[in-house]
Amino acid sequence: MGQIWRYLKAVMGVIFRHPITGATIIPVLPDGSIVLIQRKDTGQWGLPGGIVDWGEDIITTAKRELKEETGLELLKVRRLVGVYSSIDRDPRMHSISVLIEAEVTGNFAVEDTLEVIGIEAFSPDNLPLGNLSHDHDRQLNDYLQGLTVLA
Repeated sequence: MGQIWRYLKAVMGVIFRHPITGATIIPVLPDGSIVLIQRKDTGQWGLPGGIVDWGEDIITTAKRELKEETGLELLKVRRLVGVYSSIDRDPRMHSISVLIEAEVTGNFAVEDTLEVIGIEAFSPDNLPLGNLSHDHDRQLNDYLQGLTVLA
């Protein structure tokens, strides 16, 4: 019994004391517009993305999350924009976000209705910057400045 308890404590320590890794996508349509989702929990706009599932790589996660949250298909990763790991970047938990820019195609369709209530394409000069969810204002500003960031 003692050894099982030690094992469970070790597993809980790993789960609850380490940041969660996620993928965040800047989806760019053929006309150059950027797709944002409206979050159900806060009503704020933000970039699609989510947690990397066990056994997934970043690209697989990005494809899955993009499809679930927007209905769009990831055609090509254009570039790595940055890795964001600040403890206060996500108000829910300490998470690490790998941000990529991607060429996308398809029709808008929210599959994950528990998290997303809207989808909209914005021209780069008309993004609703200033009150985006998480640290997505920073991420989009870094992207628009052409930066590659480790933060």
